[in-house]
Amino acid sequence: MDFRPAGRVSVPVPTFSLAERDRRWDLARSFMDRAGLDALLVFGEHEDAGPAPLYLDTWFTNDRPGAVVVFPRAGEPTALVWHAADQTEYALRGDELWLAPENRRVGHHNSGGIVDLVTGFGLAKATIGVVGLEPYLPFLPEGVVPHQLWSAVEAKLPEAEFKPVALALARLMMPQSDEEIAVVRHAASIGDAMARAMVDAAAPGVAESEVYAAGMAAAHVRGTVVPAMHLWSGPEPLGMGLPPWAYRAQAPRVLQDGDVIKSEVFCGFGMRATQHQVTIAVGEVHEDFERAAVVARESYDAGLRALRPGRRFDEVVDEMRKPLEAVGSVPVYPLIHTLNPIDAIGGGALLTGGDLVLEPGMTFAVEPYCRLGRRRVTLGGTVIVGDDEAIELNPYTAQLLRTP
Repeated sequence: MDFRPAGRVSVPVPTFSLAERDRRWDLARSFMDRAGLDALLVFGEHEDAGPAPLYLDTWFTNDRPGAVVVFPRAGEPTALVWHAADQTEYALRGDELWLAPENRRVGHHNSGGIVDLVTGFGLAKATIGVVGLEPYLPFLPEGVVPHQLWSAVEAKLPEAEFKPVALALARLMMPQSDEEIAVVRHAASIGDAMARAMVDAAAPGVAESEVYAAGMAAAHVRGTVVPAMHLWSGPEPLGMGLPPWAYRAQAPRVLQDGDVIKSEVFCGFGMRATQHQVTIAVGEVHEDFERAAVVARESYDAGLRALRPGRRFDEVVDEMRKPLEAVGSVPVYPLIHTLNPIDAIGGGALLTGGDLVLEPGMTFAVEPYCRLGRRRVTLGGTVIVGDDEAIELNPYTAQLLRTP
């Protein structure tokens, strides 16, 4: 199967300017002033972390994930990075970098390198806000910093005071700037292209892996690398996560007439994330799927109506639950969560960030599902809180999709 789209894919690509860099750094300095911090110490999760990563380091660097960033309130951030070769290549290409060469230090992410960076700024007795110590749901319930590393840092800097600030800093980052919104829109359009490619590829007799490959290829040819999508299929699929052939020695399942494909697509560009719930009916499916899709759409619409500036996140969750509970579909998994970064999650057994007050520019994955017996439909996509109403970026995946 040829996964290349007809014709060459060519669309304007949004980028981040030095003005965007300065806006972010000024926000961080103001945050430090209010919190009484002398510096920030930001641990970034490695670049192959998959969906929902702790990539707050890239907000400061506009660069490769996985750095350790020290940002003194009175200076500019410096990053401890893994590699130097990519920086050489950037320079040869004439790329605009956010960090000056002297503010990028190649070294190991161990306690010695971090302590040298902190003491080099004269921060051995400072009050330092740390990103990486707190739980970061859903995948880092106890933070990202290894115990052995952090114990050594504390032992080597006994007079420094460290304060966890990841959640507070994440909320500072949530309202997206105009440049960030342009990048989010670009990512959302690629996510739509992935979903359309999957619908076009799906048919009885086609392996799941071909549908999967079509979706991933649609992202790659449009110039982004995305986390592995989740995908299951069957007459009544309830599985979630990676398809079993991604980790077990078995062949991909072959689609049959009457199947339903359930997929969660994770798209992103420029370290701005979007999410897309892709449910595809392969031919005629059981009427319960059709009913479930209608109810899930009612929950989605309730979310759109509630996503207004000034509302609390838990109020949005409550509105989305009502259509589902009316038909006996009590949510277990999230119906909605923030993006860029993830903080507030709600709808099922887990509710975090319920007190979050919505502001224009915040981004959300709106992803309601309705389950009637064993038949479940999940739909939705990425939504931005606008000045007056929600801005829906992915109406295509806010419905039960169907094969041609």
